[in-house]
Amino acid sequence: MIIDIHTHTFPPKIAASTLEKLSRASHTRPFTDGTGEGLAASMAQAGVDCSMVLPVATAARQVEHINDSAAAINSAWPDTGIRSFGCMHPEYENWHGELARVKALGLKGIKLHPVYQGVDLDDARYLRILERAGELGLIVITHAGLDVGFPGVVRCSPEMVRRALEQAGPVTLILAHMGGWRSWEQVLELLPDTTALIDTSFSVGHMCPLDDGYYKDDGDLDLLDGPGFLELVRAFGADRVLFGSDSPWSSQKESREWIEAQALTGEERAAILGGNAQRLLEM
Repeated sequence: MIIDIHTHTFPPKIAASTLEKLSRASHTRPFTDGTGEGLAASMAQAGVDCSMVLPVATAARQVEHINDSAAAINSAWPDTGIRSFGCMHPEYENWHGELARVKALGLKGIKLHPVYQGVDLDDARYLRILERAGELGLIVITHAGLDVGFPGVVRCSPEMVRRALEQAGPVTLILAHMGGWRSWEQVLELLPDTTALIDTSFSVGHMCPLDDGYYKDDGDLDLLDGPGFLELVRAFGADRVLFGSDSPWSSQKESREWIEAQALTGEERAAILGGNAQRLLEM
């Protein structure tokens, strides 16, 4: 089973405007129209069996509605092949009760985005969320490292991750973007000996730029190359690496093919492309 642990969709009414806004901010092109239908078409082309949608609450008032919408997405599983995590915002007052509701709704975990939410991962407001999620058996996926739409802003550095894991109780924490987007040297130095897992989203191959002149040379678009990717896989162990595309911002098909082309064993490849996620999601 091929499982993409890191995708995004938006309600049809706002998908086009949201993609346009995010595309301008990141100076990159999306690969789908940002809807559930667009993701389903991408999955069919890429041979992906299941995609996990990761919703982000950019304001505390959105939390309950987003979690209800996530549960509605899951009610259509397995017909669509699309599932959803819930969300949490560090400023949401009833974080303790809402995380219990997330569990009761049958959602497997939550997505955090420290950059969009304006709080460092090792802040007390996130630490309490991580600890509660761990108590409930919820998976936490967080954006890690830089964000292409916020140049120079880091709210989840490898140092912050290490401090957070040292202070919070046991929790299954997945760091998006191979542990920290464009912070990969620090990831290698500080995180392999922690309990953190990493996903491959928006970290392999290359970005697809807008024709607006923002990116000046090909080096601006480079992500991890094969040796860099394999170094991280070997450091963490293939059992702690999960396939994620960050669709619509990367092609699911190209992302899968890129990973399949690397010098991995068949067992490692199967684990990364789906086995690890299947175990965590209890599918």
